[in-house]
Amino acid sequence: MKMLLDGQWVDRDEKIDVIDPFDNSVIDTVPSGNADDCETALKSAVKGFEITKKMTVYDRAQILFKAAAIISERLEEFATIIAREGSKTINEARTEASRCVNTMTASAEESKRILGETIPFDSFPGGEKRRGYYYRFPIGVVLAITPFNDPLNLVAHKIGPAFAAGNAVILKPATVTPLSAIKLVEAMVEAGMPPQAIQVITGYGSKIGDPMVSDERVRMISFTGGVEAGKHIASKAGIKKIGMELGSNSPVIVWKDADLDLAVDSCVSGSFWAAGQNCIGVQRLLVHKDIYNEFKTRFVERTKKYKIGDKMKEDTDMGPMITEGEAIRVEKWVNEAAQKGANVLCGGKRTGSLYEPTVLENLPPDVTIHCEEVFGPTVNLYQIDDLDEAIKEANSLPYGLLAGIFTSNIDVAFKASYDLDCGGVMINDSTDYRLDSMPFGGVKYSGLGREGLKFSLQELTEPKVVCFYLPNI
Repeated sequence: MKMLLDGQWVDRDEKIDVIDPFDNSVIDTVPSGNADDCETALKSAVKGFEITKKMTVYDRAQILFKAAAIISERLEEFATIIAREGSKTINEARTEASRCVNTMTASAEESKRILGETIPFDSFPGGEKRRGYYYRFPIGVVLAITPFNDPLNLVAHKIGPAFAAGNAVILKPATVTPLSAIKLVEAMVEAGMPPQAIQVITGYGSKIGDPMVSDERVRMISFTGGVEAGKHIASKAGIKKIGMELGSNSPVIVWKDADLDLAVDSCVSGSFWAAGQNCIGVQRLLVHKDIYNEFKTRFVERTKKYKIGDKMKEDTDMGPMITEGEAIRVEKWVNEAAQKGANVLCGGKRTGSLYEPTVLENLPPDVTIHCEEVFGPTVNLYQIDDLDEAIKEANSLPYGLLAGIFTSNIDVAFKASYDLDCGGVMINDSTDYRLDSMPFGGVKYSGLGREGLKFSLQELTEPKVVCFYLPNI
C-alpha cells in the first residue's frame, strides 16, 4: 500500500514489511516515510484546512455518512485486514469494524451539534448596549498518531471528529498495523473528502515523529499510545493542544454480593480480549475475601477453556501478541513475579508470539506486572477485606483510565463511583467496555483530555466570542 501525500498516493524505495504476527508472513509493504515527506504532508495539510474550514456542515456530514456506508458494505474486507495485520481474532476484528461504522456515523451526526451560546454582556456594569455570542471554530491541522491494538476504530476516533469539526488531518498510523488505517482513508477519499485534507504518512516514529510533533503548523496532537512516548511528545510539542490516551492498569472490584457468573464471564473476556493488548483491559481483580476462593476457582476454570491459535478460525478465542518480542516481555514479567513469590494459577507459557491466558495471585507490590500496564494476556487476583481497602488499592497506582465494580448494593456502587480516581466507572461490568460516544479518557498517567465524538469535538475546536456594541438600542 501507499501513503497519501498532497492528494497523491505515493510509494518510496525504502519499504516496511507488514507482518502477520501469527505466522510471520508478509501481508503487504508500506513506504518508509522521511523528513521530506513530513514537509510535504504539512504543506498540503495547511492547504487542506483552507478547504475544510469553508465546507458546510452538511457537506462534511454527508462525506462521513458515505464513508460509514462504504465501510459497512466492505465489513468483512476490513475485518480481515484488522485480523491479519494485528492480534485480533476474526470475530474480534468484525466487532471493531462494526464499531468503526458507528464511530463515523456518530461523527457525522455530532458535526451538526457544534453549538455556541448567547452571552449576557449586560450582566455586569459596563456591558450595557452590548449583545453577543460565541461559536466554535476548527483549530487547523491535527496530527493523529494511532496505536496497533485498534488499528481501524481508533483511527476513526481521530479522523472522524477532526473532519467533522472542519480540520485537516495528518495521520501517522502504527508502524506494525498501517493497512487498516490506509483502507479507512481510501474510504474517506472515495466518499468525497478533499484529498489535501487528509495526509497519511507511514514509517518509523524515530524518523518522522519529531519533525511533525514540533512543527508550529500543527495546532493539535491527538495521540494514543504508551506513557513514555506521551512524555516525549509533550516535551517536543511546544505551544499547541495535546490530547493523549496513555493506557492504564485497570482495577475491578468484585464485592461479596456480586453475581459471580456475570463477574467471571465479564472479567475473563475483559482480561484477554485482543490478547490483553487493550488499554481498558482488566489487569487487577480485587475480590472480597468471602467469595475469593469460589471466584478464583471459577475464573481459572473459565480461563483454561480459552482456545488460542490461528486468528482466522471462527472458534479461536485469542490470537497472538503483536510481536514475539512483546510476548517475550510479558513472559519475563510473569517469571519475575513467580520468582518473587507470586502464584501462577494457569497459563504462563509462550510459543512464539502466542502467550497463554495467565492468572496470578499473591503478587509482591514491587513486581513490574503489578505496578505497570502489562498490555498482555495476564490478570492479577488480590484478596480484599473491605471497600475502603479495595478503593485505596485501586487508586494506588499512577494510572486512572477506567475502573469497575460488581455488586448488588446501590450504596456500594455509588461510593465506588465517586471514590475511584479514574475517568469512568463500570458497574457490574468489566473495565473493557466503551461506548464510542461516551467521554473517554483518564487521569494521572492515563492521559489528557477526552475522546468520544461530542467530547472530541470540544477538544478539536476553539470558542470565539463575538460582541456587538449597539449604542442606539
